[in-house]
Amino acid sequence: MGWVSAGDYEVALEAGKVVCRNGKGRRLKSVPAKLKDDPAVIGLRQLTEWLDRHEKRCLSDVEQWMVRSLPVPTAVLARVWPDPAWQAALRDVVVTGADGGVAGFLRDVDPERGLGLVDLDGDTVRITPDIVHVPHPVLLEDLDELREFAVELKVRQNVEQLFREVWHRPAGLAPDTTSVDTYAGGVFKELRFLHGRVTQLGYRSRGGYAVCPVVEDGVGVEARIWIGEHDGYDAYGTETGPLGWTDASGRALTAAEVGRVAWSEGMRMAAALYAGRDVEDEERAA
Repeated sequence: MGWVSAGDYEVALEAGKVVCRNGKGRRLKSVPAKLKDDPAVIGLRQLTEWLDRHEKRCLSDVEQWMVRSLPVPTAVLARVWPDPAWQAALRDVVVTGADGGVAGFLRDVDPERGLGLVDLDGDTVRITPDIVHVPHPVLLEDLDELREFAVELKVRQNVEQLFREVWHRPAGLAPDTTSVDTYAGGVFKELRFLHGRVTQLGYRSRGGYAVCPVVEDGVGVEARIWIGEHDGYDAYGTETGPLGWTDASGRALTAAEVGRVAWSEGMRMAAALYAGRDVEDEERAA
């Protein structure tokens, strides 16, 4: 973006920040205080805030494609790719074709030539599928090998995909199990701290539970873990409860009914909340 007049100065956006130079073209260390209410400065700062929200929304949307294993039309990718924020969110994600096989790491999208990928042989290739998927890592059978390959290629994913923590349902777990207590018993001195952690991590709380909605194979599932319910006084302590899953009607699902993505994302939420527990209180209680 070019320089814009602001009184006797000129201002511009550079690396997401408003910068300033005087009438002689000399860069200043900071924007003069007297320019804080200048329309040009206000406009640039508002633009910076909008760009920041836009970047976060692009990352969030691509993450939703992954968590929900949604089919993404190549035409949509071609439409958004010229936008730097979308390109940053999409670059180097692993995409799979209609058959579920890994196609490669996304490096380019062209309306005419299709997708530019680095395939699993390290070669740059072009493919022209109608749709692709951005798979959740728990669905990638060769995840460890893909992680090693990504390190060799110096891949840097802005959307947490390959190096997202995953959990698999234990092989010996009874299929009729309706909850797991792996991350139950995490002690928090004050209820508000745990509720604040829920919000900070991007989850929602409802009815005393932290919830993580997942759509898997087109079916909505909700992972939920007890965190304690607000009653107008939240300075008392609480602790995390067992983790369970429900369908859209609120019916508790058995382990056999919970898909791999829903299981992994539920455990990921529970582990993240549990990690913020008051360890000293736990040790004293023990």
